[in-house]
Amino acid sequence: MAKFAKGDHVSWNSEAGRVRGRIVKVHEADFDYKGHRRRASKEEPQYEIESDKTGHVAAHKEDALTRLDS
Repeated sequence: MAKFAKGDHVSWNSEAGRVRGRIVKVHEADFDYKGHRRRASKEEPQYEIESDKTGHVAAHKEDALTRLDS
């Protein structure tokens, strides 16, 4: 079961440092992302998150994310 939900405010590490954003989509089945097949399931969901600063959308596994207070 997904630990996070659409709209949750989270942070994650990137090459540029710590990034903050909001979850825009929760994937519980395999999906295509930027030309690559990403694996996801109900037990191991992946999340699309939109950066607060740049608007860039990234996809991450649950263990890469930290929940933030709104």
